[in-house]
Amino acid sequence: FWVIPAVEVKIEVVIPEKERSKEEMSPNGKASPLIYKVNGTARHYHLEEHPIASNPYHNPKDVVEASVCHVKDLENGQMREVDLGCGKALLIKESGEFHAVGHKCPHYGAPLVKGVLSKGRVRCPWHGACFNIGTGDIEDFPGLDSLPRFQVKIEKEKVYIRASKQTLQTQRRTKMMAKCISLSNYNLSSTNVLIIGAGAAGLVCAETLRQEGFSDRIVMCTMDRHLPYDRPKLSKSMDSHPEQIALRPKEFFCTYDIEVLTEMQVAAVDVKSKIAVFKDGFKMEYNKLLIATGNTPKTLSCKGKEMENVFNIRTPEDANRVVKLATSKNVVIVGASFLGMEVAAYLAERAHSVSLVELEHVPFKKFFGERVGRAVMKMFENNRVKFYMQTEVSELREQEGKLKEVVLKSGKVLRADVCVVGVGAVPATGFLKQSGINIDSKGFIVVNKMMQTNIPGVFAAGDAVTFPLALRNNKKVNVPHWQMAHMHGRVAALNMLAHGTEISTVPYLWTAMFGKSIRYAGHGEGFDDVVIQGDLDELKFVAFYTKSDEVVAVASMNYDPIVSKVAEVLAAGRTIRKRDVDTVVFLSFRTGDMSWLTGKGT
Repeated sequence: FWVIPAVEVKIEVVIPEKERSKEEMSPNGKASPLIYKVNGTARHYHLEEHPIASNPYHNPKDVVEASVCHVKDLENGQMREVDLGCGKALLIKESGEFHAVGHKCPHYGAPLVKGVLSKGRVRCPWHGACFNIGTGDIEDFPGLDSLPRFQVKIEKEKVYIRASKQTLQTQRRTKMMAKCISLSNYNLSSTNVLIIGAGAAGLVCAETLRQEGFSDRIVMCTMDRHLPYDRPKLSKSMDSHPEQIALRPKEFFCTYDIEVLTEMQVAAVDVKSKIAVFKDGFKMEYNKLLIATGNTPKTLSCKGKEMENVFNIRTPEDANRVVKLATSKNVVIVGASFLGMEVAAYLAERAHSVSLVELEHVPFKKFFGERVGRAVMKMFENNRVKFYMQTEVSELREQEGKLKEVVLKSGKVLRADVCVVGVGAVPATGFLKQSGINIDSKGFIVVNKMMQTNIPGVFAAGDAVTFPLALRNNKKVNVPHWQMAHMHGRVAALNMLAHGTEISTVPYLWTAMFGKSIRYAGHGEGFDDVVIQGDLDELKFVAFYTKSDEVVAVASMNYDPIVSKVAEVLAAGRTIRKRDVDTVVFLSFRTGDMSWLTGKGT
């Protein structure tokens, strides 16, 4: 909200080093920069030297000063978005102290003033990322950047802010990172850290290593042709081009000496010799290994599955091609998965018709429950999506080499110019079968709380792993979601450096359909009841998923920031009982009272 003119608060912005006019290039200025022979023992730590100037504002004309409020205008536990004329900041008061940071989440730009403040951090109301209010550092994900931190100064009971205009406009900060310093005695086929997979887990692992001062060689390899990109947008924003959804620009990888080998597939890993063997025969020795290969989409088993215009969406090119072919045409989507439903929503206004085929009788039944699933299904039907439930595809028929019809086992024949398959996925771990790395019966890599496998020096992260979830009494679970992959990568990196860090994050995910989002926190697998507050017909609700009287997960639509608030409760180690749901909703949503977040226990 806006500041009352009669009172004053002043904030001073600390300009992060990334705001220098031009970042230094990597010593060799190339994308695959520094290659050296690993000796297996040396560990180098070398952060860039940044002298501290007495005046951090190099250009006085870039500085803005504004008074924003009196010290008594904010109570403890309150946040206020303040306007400095050329940009905004988030002013926070906690335990009697004032803090000021960027006001927008660097992930997708959510207003943090609508988020959740608890015990020294603010949680994004949209997707659950968490930031330290004292440093601005990101502490939970999704997203890669931290918040800019602004110096707060109090004089004569007024709070003052002094800010760089440029910093106020960027609203994000990349943490300081090391560079590779081993410029000599190198070997093309040797690296200290090898990361197989260039998704969120792999990239966060590499960035965390650099942030922690690790300055040896890091190599990421991926079957994809692109640098790491925002994969959830493949189904949520299907016409996005690769450069639009890149997580980092090419220059970033050059600057911080993170090598990315694209279109490179690992065929086998020899853990005894510490060698990864690529499909083309190339071999690379490593000291530490992270396996973050994600999953592989399941395909149809019926006749015609290899036909043209039948897609599993794995790349930006796949998504772009589907949008182009589907415009004003007939689309059939097989599987009411997150991917299938998001694709259906995205194409509904573009295609002539959208039909969705699903084996269950209600979408999302196993994940969100039948009542929420029916409400979502009704929303889709109101947007011209036709459902064919409790049936499967028996055949895909072609005409002149292209898809023409989808035949269902029920006997129904659907006109189809494009077919998108979203029937689930399996972990991409087939290349590890003879490696000695522990793989469970479903193909998932088994890791401990530090993301370590049973092989010393070998870590795994992301969609391809099962790990102990603290929230569910350390039950081994698979959580194939974007936020969790980020955290896996960070924990793996810290433990490569022997920090002894254990994962304890609360799973958080979201789905977007027809301009509306369902947010979800916790792990509801095996829930036995759903307690719903709000109005499902109006698509304004919060659903609490319980097991044996304990709330294990929560989902909401148009009820922000309830999911982020419950996530903070669960992160604090507290238990919410079924009988407490009414009180939780009343205190957190209707009154805004957050005092119930403090402490542990029930």
